[in-house]
Amino acid sequence: MTLNPIIAPLSREIGLAEWQVGLTISVAALMVVLFSPIWGRRAQAWGSRTVLIAALGFATVVMVAFAGVVGLGLAGLLGPVPLFVAFLVLRGLCYGAAVAAVMPTAQAHIAAVTTDEATRVKGMAGVGAAQGAASILGAIVGGVLVVFGLMVPMIAVPVMLALALTLAWAKLQRPDAATLVARPAGLRATDPRVLPYLIAGFGMFLAFGFVQVITGFLVQDRLHLEATAAGAFAGIAFLMAGIGMLVSQVVLIPRLGWGPHRLMRVGVAFALTGFVVLLPDAGLWLLLVAMLLIGLGLGFAIPGYTAGPTLLVRDEEQGALAGLIGATNGLTFIIAPTAATLLYGLGGWIPVAVSVVLLACVMLFLVLDPRFSAGQASA
Repeated sequence: MTLNPIIAPLSREIGLAEWQVGLTISVAALMVVLFSPIWGRRAQAWGSRTVLIAALGFATVVMVAFAGVVGLGLAGLLGPVPLFVAFLVLRGLCYGAAVAAVMPTAQAHIAAVTTDEATRVKGMAGVGAAQGAASILGAIVGGVLVVFGLMVPMIAVPVMLALALTLAWAKLQRPDAATLVARPAGLRATDPRVLPYLIAGFGMFLAFGFVQVITGFLVQDRLHLEATAAGAFAGIAFLMAGIGMLVSQVVLIPRLGWGPHRLMRVGVAFALTGFVVLLPDAGLWLLLVAMLLIGLGLGFAIPGYTAGPTLLVRDEEQGALAGLIGATNGLTFIIAPTAATLLYGLGGWIPVAVSVVLLACVMLFLVLDPRFSAGQASA
């Protein structure tokens, strides 16, 4: 999350086009799609600690190399073509494969240690709250560090990953062989128990992906800022989204006691309102309000989306389910970055309008589909 505020101005400083940044993120998302199901099942077979240590170790090495490449680019020692190739390989292929492990492993672990709907929703909300906290801290750290130069956040990222690796090594318990699943069961995306959630989740994350990728460009172009200032203000925008997620997941969800379906409907309604507010070019304050509403909505909807299907599948299918959810989310970021940046070139409002249409369709699906008005996850 530290890199989100600076990726747009950074790309312009080193001579990369918007579509090249979008394609890099799409390639990373492709790796998430391919590796999430693998990591999800490995988390059940090897244990969460083993998977996270392997993934974080690889990610640390990759981002050290990525920071070095960016430094060479800023110094003028690498041209646009080798820089683009390095972005695709390091930030796209390698980092995408590594980060694909984190969410499926966390979700499979929560599913394994919770047994009832209320506890599982709180557990998934806890995972979401960690993401919200990361959004806040990442936005703050990225926005503050970029004031000292674009390279400073780049150096901070592998340091954070190394810290996470150290904590995983020192604090996570070694897996008990009795709790491991030797042959985790597979699960098809077309399984009727999970397909409705995957459809809704795909729409939600695709809408958010469109706006997440272009936020840096929106801030820079609407406010007419140079690169460093754009990174700082984009950090504030992501900070507002992170605050919204944290409020819904840490403060509201544990107190409201809502089931997954209600969380999804309320969350999509809030996020849709935020996207509508983001449509006009009405200055910084309205943009920040929009990001707050989007974060608040996603904070409600994501725990419902991740917890709901876990209540409908067997224990040995939980790892495969976590992988399917991760792959679905990753699939949206294959489409969104390239499409959003191409559409942004035609008009800054167009990707936001697409997000509004997508979330409106999701809202109708959640209201009209009978599968979201029956069953254990419908409270």
